[in-house]
Amino acid sequence: MIERNKKLKALLVYPEFPNTYWSFKHALPFAGKRAAYPPLGLLTLSSMLPATWEKKLVDMNVRKLRDADLKWADIVFASAMIVQQDSLREVIDRCKALGVRVAVGGPFVSTGMEHVGDADFLFPGEAELTVPDFLNDLEMGVPEHVYQSSEKPDLTTSPIPDFSLVEMSRYSSMAIQYSRGCPFNCEFCDIIEIYGRVPRTKTNEQVIAELDSLYRTGWRGPLFVVDDNFIGNKKNVRKLMPDLCEWMERHKHPFRLFTEASINLADDDELLSLMKRANFRRVFLGIETPVEESLKETQKSQNTKRSLIESVRKIQAHGMEVMAGFIVGFDNDPADIFDRQIDFIRESAIPMAMVGLLSALPDTQLWRRLEKEGRLLSEGAGTNTEASLNFIPKMDRQTLIDGYKKILQTIYSPEEYYERVRASLKNTFSTGYSPAKAFKKEYVIGFFRVLFKLGMFDSSRKEFWSFLRRVYSERRDLIGDAVVLAVMGYHFRKITEQYCEQ
Repeated sequence: MIERNKKLKALLVYPEFPNTYWSFKHALPFAGKRAAYPPLGLLTLSSMLPATWEKKLVDMNVRKLRDADLKWADIVFASAMIVQQDSLREVIDRCKALGVRVAVGGPFVSTGMEHVGDADFLFPGEAELTVPDFLNDLEMGVPEHVYQSSEKPDLTTSPIPDFSLVEMSRYSSMAIQYSRGCPFNCEFCDIIEIYGRVPRTKTNEQVIAELDSLYRTGWRGPLFVVDDNFIGNKKNVRKLMPDLCEWMERHKHPFRLFTEASINLADDDELLSLMKRANFRRVFLGIETPVEESLKETQKSQNTKRSLIESVRKIQAHGMEVMAGFIVGFDNDPADIFDRQIDFIRESAIPMAMVGLLSALPDTQLWRRLEKEGRLLSEGAGTNTEASLNFIPKMDRQTLIDGYKKILQTIYSPEEYYERVRASLKNTFSTGYSPAKAFKKEYVIGFFRVLFKLGMFDSSRKEFWSFLRRVYSERRDLIGDAVVLAVMGYHFRKITEQYCEQ
C-alpha cells in the first residue's frame, strides 16, 4: 500500500523511431533539432498523474535512456506506436532487468497487447478512463495487470498537456490535439479501430487554454494539430474556428498550424477561408491512389466521385501546402499504377508525397479480410516501406516492389521534387510571419547550414542553386519556406537511396 500523497518518481519514456520517411532524421540536423515534435500522449498523461509526484520525460528520439534514469524512477510509463515496437521492447527489458515497474500504453499496445504482456501494467485504448482507476488501485496496493475500458472517453475531461517537461529547443514543432476518431471506414486504417468512428472533440475553451499554456512557455513556430482527421466533426470545427482565428490574430500569429484532414475539406469554402485566416499552412491528405476501383476496394468513399486533382488545387488555392499519403499494392491496382501515381503527384504539385506499400495492420478490416483469405503472412513493422510485405498481393510481388521503387526514385529526384515545390509555392500565401522573429540566431545558423551542405557538397547542388534562383525571382517572400522544403527533399532522397539499395 502507498501512503496517500506520497511523492513517487515517475519516468515517462518515449521509444525511438526507426529512420523512415516520417522520421525526418536527415532534415532535423539542419535546424539543430533532434525530433519533429514531443510525445503528446505522455505529456497529457503527466497532467493526469498526482501533482505530488516527481516527473521526468526521456524522449529517446532526443537523448539516450540511461540506467541512471531508470534507477531514479519508482515507475516507468512508456507509450509507443507500432513502428516503435523494437525500441519499446528494449525499454521493457531494461526495466525488468533493473527491477523497475513499467506501465505501457499507446496505439501499439491497443492492437498488440500480447507482445508486451510481461510489462507490469498495460493500458490498451485511451487513458482518461483507466488511469484514475490505476492510481487508486496503486495507492491501495492492489494494482491490476490490465486496465481497459470499452467506452470512449469524453475529451472534455482531458487535461492540458504538461509542456513543462519538454526541452523545447530539441524539437522542430510542438503539438496539441483537438479531436479523436474519424467518421470514415477505410479498410486499412487502425485509427477507427482504436478511437472509433464518432469523432469526439475538446471544447473551444480547452483549445484556447492549451494555446495559452504553450504560448506562456515562449514557443513560437510550427504547431501540429495532431488529429487524424481535423474535420471529422465538421459541426464542432466550425464552432471552434472563429475563436481560434481571434486568438491567433490577437497574439499576432505566433504559430504556423498544420494538421491532417480528409479530402472533403475541399468542399467547404467557408472552412478553408477560416483555416487560412487562422494561419494553417499545411494539411496532410490521405489520397492513397488515383484509381477509383482501388478506392472502392479499400472503402475510401470520400475520395470517390470527385476530381482528386481539383480537390487538391482547391485547398492549395487557399494558401495551404498539401502533403499527402499514397499507397500501392491494392488488389485492384492496374499494371500501370506506378506511372499513374507518378503522373498524379507531378500534376498535383504535392512536394511531400509520402508513398507506401500497403500494409495490413493488426485488428483492421484489411487484416481480418486477408487472414480469412489465407493471404496474411506476418504483422509487419508499420513503416509502409517493408520490401518483405506482410501479405500476399494480387500483383506479382517483385513487380510491386520494383514499381514502388520506381515511384520513389522518380518523385524524389531533385528535378522532379524542386519543380513540384516551385509549383506549390505559387499558391502559398505569406502572412509576414517568419521563424526568424522567434529564433533569429537559430534560423540564420540553420539557413547557412543548408547553403553549406546542399549548396556546396551535395551531389545535387547544381539543381539546388537553380531552384533557389527561380524561387527568389518568383516568390522571394517565401524563400525561407523553399529552403525548408529543400531540406525535406534531401531527407526523402536519402531515405529513398537507403531503401532502394536493399
